[in-house]
Amino acid sequence: MEFIIPIKGAVKFNITLDPTVWIFDDRRIDLDEFFAGEYVYKDELVEYTKVTSAHWSREIIEGSTVPPTLKSEKKFERTKLLTSTFGVELKPFILNAEPREDATKLVIETIEDEHSFLLEDLDSLLLKFSHKGKPLREDGPVHVLKKDGSNINTPIKNVTAFRIE
Repeated sequence: MEFIIPIKGAVKFNITLDPTVWIFDDRRIDLDEFFAGEYVYKDELVEYTKVTSAHWSREIIEGSTVPPTLKSEKKFERTKLLTSTFGVELKPFILNAEPREDATKLVIETIEDEHSFLLEDLDSLLLKFSHKGKPLREDGPVHVLKKDGSNINTPIKNVTAFRIE
């Protein structure tokens, strides 16, 4: 099985995706929390600005300090990575490929068949890349899920490519 997925078709840039590295991506979403309704969407820019502002204010008031090493926090994060189910949003990858202005749909190619979605519906799609800490080797490399959970039991599996038309 190939773990690289191309984005091709009516795009300015043909891109290849490697889901095996997304476990280290800050954009990953814990799908267990997401579908249980416990996930809180965080805007990366807003979060970065808040953290940076708080750090800057603390340094002005208290002076520079070396942050403590929190071994228990690191151990918890490592355990979570090895036991949770993760995914990422599909939209940023498609937008990076820069679909042409005349493009209207996304075709998800699989080993068996094809599934079509309007480009307007990109916000509703997630790519699941791990299940309980393990990559999707049998029927992966990704499963395509809808954010509303309507296909959580029957995701699109065995994805080979994303084609923009």
